[in-house]
Amino acid sequence: MNCEELASKIQQLRPSAETRDIARLCLLICNSTDDVSQLEDPELLNNVWKEVGLRLQAATDQHAAMTEELDSLARTDPLKFSPEQIWVLIRAIKVQSQILEMYLGEPVLG
Repeated sequence: MNCEELASKIQQLRPSAETRDIARLCLLICNSTDDVSQLEDPELLNNVWKEVGLRLQAATDQHAAMTEELDSLARTDPLKFSPEQIWVLIRAIKVQSQILEMYLGEPVLG
């Protein structure tokens, strides 16, 4: 299965999707399976589609929550950061790493 065929199948699953969303989903779905040719099986494609959707929604929710925390943190004097605020920064790095990992298909941080 090539990218064009996968994009066509995604378009069937989500007819209202914009072109950039289809391209993004193609990448995420391809990175979620070792053998893209297996995606020709409609049941497997549907399972991978659901898994990717859940992972993407979870990452989006985490990112939104982290953005709020970082916005609050940005209004604080860095010289007065508490240990909890340092952990906010560390969690933000981890969330960004997870999102990058989804798009790159490989671990970003070791």
